[in-house]
Amino acid sequence: MARWGHGDFSQFEAFAKSFKKLADPEIDELCRACSRELAARLLALVIPATPVGKYPRSTGKKGGTLRRGWGATNAKEALAYARSLSVTKSGGNYMVEVINPVEYASYVEFGHRTVNGGWVEGQYMLTISEEKLKKVAPAVLEKMLYQKLKEVCDGRD
Repeated sequence: MARWGHGDFSQFEAFAKSFKKLADPEIDELCRACSRELAARLLALVIPATPVGKYPRSTGKKGGTLRRGWGATNAKEALAYARSLSVTKSGGNYMVEVINPVEYASYVEFGHRTVNGGWVEGQYMLTISEEKLKKVAPAVLEKMLYQKLKEVCDGRD
């Protein structure tokens, strides 16, 4: 019969012990932080993609209402705004609601009819930004998870 030898599992046991420190509240907070980070990145993509209306000076109108409706005007403000958003948990899903409350936002996003029966094509600024975010989201989440695991493992006793 073969002998398998001896093993020192003390490092593995120390790793398991430190991993247990990652309790449910910490996992919940990590998921909420990840949700806010993705919301901030979505805002950073959608804000510059949102069109700004151009009006003649004689009208006195100022463009940019739709862009300002996102709650931030640049990526730095988007991060601060996203951190203030509430994250709700439903089952195993964490949700952040990113909305533009300007009344005509959906018409610019998806298109609309004109008075004379024509059609104005939608800009799809949010739809396109969501697709771009879906491509980078796994890498962002992996990085945040790696940082948390490194923090837990480096803080071992």
